[in-house]
Amino acid sequence: MRLLTTSFGRALLSQLHIRMLLLTILPFVVSIAIWGVALWWGLQPMIDWLQDYFVVHNGFGVAGSILNWFNMGALKTVIVPLLAMWALLPLMILTALVFVGLWAVPVIARHVGGRHYPQLERRHGGSWWGSLWTSLWCFAVFVFAWIVTLPVSIFPPLAFVIHPVLWGWLTYRVMAYDTLADYATAEERRTILHMHRWPLLLVGAVAGAMGAAPTLLWLGGALSVIFFPLLAAGAIWLYVLVFVFTGLWFQYYCLEALSKLRVSASATAGAPA
Repeated sequence: MRLLTTSFGRALLSQLHIRMLLLTILPFVVSIAIWGVALWWGLQPMIDWLQDYFVVHNGFGVAGSILNWFNMGALKTVIVPLLAMWALLPLMILTALVFVGLWAVPVIARHVGGRHYPQLERRHGGSWWGSLWTSLWCFAVFVFAWIVTLPVSIFPPLAFVIHPVLWGWLTYRVMAYDTLADYATAEERRTILHMHRWPLLLVGAVAGAMGAAPTLLWLGGALSVIFFPLLAAGAIWLYVLVFVFTGLWFQYYCLEALSKLRVSASATAGAPA
């Protein structure tokens, strides 16, 4: 627990460093460029398709009955645009996650390792392709779970529980690999993830709760539909900021754990039989 809280405090201080704040700009700009084009060409066709689907399958009647039961009948008029936005949200998370993993995490590793762990040997047990593969397959599982739980995410109390759990699992799986890719061997990475799996899951859960914060931007009903481009930009920047902070937290925790693991291994190897 001490390592958990210490690494959190060090990550929080590092997040305020100008270099770490500037690190959020490039992933944000690239994500905005990609999603600006995607929304220009694809958002309205997607809304039209959902509108037709709801009309043909009496979706408005079913949605209205459910929403009335929760005294949220006013959302019936904007249910189609809201569903379209919530369906696009995981893809926005993917772009932020991939770009942070490709550009930000290596900079974070050099920043933390060079300033605080200069004596720690880099053994390069991970790769760029390994990071990309881990991000993609974990995100595929995340998207499936997101879609399955999408209907209950309409109701804020459930959304505040489901989203942090999904975020926590995704963050833990992806960030743990990226953090140790340069410094640990594959065997060391597996050992650390096994020995520290519960604290790292807790880090992912806390980060998941912070990552669920941008979801609040989508709870404004009709206003969230009207200001969707601005809300999307704000949400993407918040995702990038959370990912960078999470990367710092994982970096401090995992490098400290790796340092202690190697000290322990050296002591064991040097001990008499």
